[in-house]
Amino acid sequence: MNLILLGAPGAGKGTQAELLVHKLSIPAISTGNMLREAIANGTELGKKAKAYMDAGNLVPDELILGIVADRVAQPDCQNGFILDGVPRTLAQAEALEAAGVKIDHVVSIEVADSEIEGRMTGRRVCGKCGASYHITANPPKIDGICDSCGSQLVIRKDDAPETVRNRLAVYHATTEALKDFYGKLGRLVEVNGSQSIEKANEDILAAIGAKV
Repeated sequence: MNLILLGAPGAGKGTQAELLVHKLSIPAISTGNMLREAIANGTELGKKAKAYMDAGNLVPDELILGIVADRVAQPDCQNGFILDGVPRTLAQAEALEAAGVKIDHVVSIEVADSEIEGRMTGRRVCGKCGASYHITANPPKIDGICDSCGSQLVIRKDDAPETVRNRLAVYHATTEALKDFYGKLGRLVEVNGSQSIEKANEDILAAIGAKV
């Protein structure tokens, strides 16, 4: 089963993708993680992508689609995959269709902008081991200190309030057109992302007809 998860930054796509990986036994392909890895490794793609991501803008289609095409061709994707973070634009969606990348269901995780802002601006990440926290939803035992390794927690640049607002504006201006595109193809399902993680996951599985 080939799935796409849609939703604003911070809507919970990554969390739901992790749950679906275990329940459906297919890999999740997160372009965000792949791009951050490329940036951390200082690759040519990483350097190009960093300038766009730092400004809260979308990375150009050709960079994204190159990554995705390579990834879905790998053996572990033969029984299906979950795309998280792509397609983000109508052009990307059309390019995936043209490339013959078959998509069975597109799940849109719906969360209000005000809730997204609260979620993202409250995120804290360990600068050393990468562990993730939230000041209200998942606080560390000691304020500002990682439970796992004792290092300082930091606010990622893309979680800063002004960047979050910019990313939401970009999302609404570009990605929401995808809902119309996949809706017309009869593949779109919408799920309430403001409810508990477990309930949202149950709703997703029911919507895609998965027997788990």
